[in-house]
Amino acid sequence: MSSAAEQPASPHGSAPARAAGHAFADPEGARTVAERAARLGEERVGPRFKGLPPDADGLTVGALAAERRSLFTGGFTTPVLTLDAASLTHNLALLEGYTDRHGLAFAPHGKTSMAPELFARQLAHGAWGITVAVPHQVRVAREFGVRRIFLANELVDAAALTALTADLDADPEFQLLVYVDSVRGVELMDRARTEAGALRPLDVVVELAAGEGARTGVRDEAGCRAVADAVEASETLRLAGVAGYEGEVPDADPERVRAWLRRLTTLAAAFDAEGRFAGLDQIVVSAGGSAWFDAVADVFAELPPLSLPVLKLLRSGAYVSHDDGHYQHVTPFNRVPEEGALRPAFRLWAQVVSRPSPDQAFVNAGKRDAAYDLHLPEAQVVRDARTGVLRPAEGIALTGLSDQHGWLRTEAGAELEVGDWIGLGLSHPCTSFDKWQLIPVTEADGTVTELVRTFF
Repeated sequence: MSSAAEQPASPHGSAPARAAGHAFADPEGARTVAERAARLGEERVGPRFKGLPPDADGLTVGALAAERRSLFTGGFTTPVLTLDAASLTHNLALLEGYTDRHGLAFAPHGKTSMAPELFARQLAHGAWGITVAVPHQVRVAREFGVRRIFLANELVDAAALTALTADLDADPEFQLLVYVDSVRGVELMDRARTEAGALRPLDVVVELAAGEGARTGVRDEAGCRAVADAVEASETLRLAGVAGYEGEVPDADPERVRAWLRRLTTLAAAFDAEGRFAGLDQIVVSAGGSAWFDAVADVFAELPPLSLPVLKLLRSGAYVSHDDGHYQHVTPFNRVPEEGALRPAFRLWAQVVSRPSPDQAFVNAGKRDAAYDLHLPEAQVVRDARTGVLRPAEGIALTGLSDQHGWLRTEAGAELEVGDWIGLGLSHPCTSFDKWQLIPVTEADGTVTELVRTFF
């Protein structure tokens, strides 16, 4: 994927990694991921991919992208999810600049998109590596050559640990960081890796919970020390730092979030003073979802010098596509507008298939196509089926979703008839990407220039 401001695209749109200037970037790894992601252009189009032109069956993805068809007149069928090319480019550059200015390494959460072509672009834009949540996501990232992975979950699956042990031992360039949040978890990890004959230590970070009733993590500092002690007593694990997720702070507000982040940095400093990081090259301190990364930047900047360099690792993921709902409201850029603004990249196009009454209409997109766990989609624009003209979706609101239908309420005078296309804005990228295996990327006029493959 690329734009005019970046390098030329490969046949199906994946841009080769540019020379990344970010202090924590992995240019060589970025090139590898871009090269492997480019091979996705050789995949054949067929019925398993929603929304694509029926007459494109049998073409490669790259060949279809090269035709530069119109989304509206080129045979694409509804419903179809799209990504805006200019918004993607803008968002990637914005977080690159933000993390660089604030001295943060960046491992964007790959679970958001699970799209190797987007991983390649994130790495090309200075990312240190990619964050994932479960073993399958590690496998996808590794298949496409990602060399630095942060697994933001305690991993106790023996089969996955055995496979990762073999991968670590076979590839000295592979760096893996994994959460630990229990003595029992440490025992299970160490046992599986010992039985697998591990040659290299696995770097782990103690996860500090965001508070009582939060999701995962050790609830207090004493518990963190017990887990760290267990890591030090193990044969195959090595304590590399501390981490957590401030998005789980109960009743989160700027003061509470910053207070928890200071607990995290204080824990890192205490572990360092206790000599727990002896023999390492750096200490990892990691946090950062998509709602509070401004607080992460501020508090991490307060961290006093430790005995080793500190990798201050941010893990925000939703920024790549942003959205028209949840993250539009909670993005830190609302609090620090001088730093820039993210742009929503998603638009789900559906078609009016029923207009049973003056105040009601139905489109052919539903729960199988659109995110609905945080907010319902938002009707934004209508494409007139008779004229092809776009107009704002005035007086039109989506009020509910069935499996394959969207329920629209229409006010008096709202222009809408069967056959019109409705462009919907979505909320929550993580549950938008996962409903689509191949997503067209469009220019402002609807020209499809690229197609992004996901692996959920």
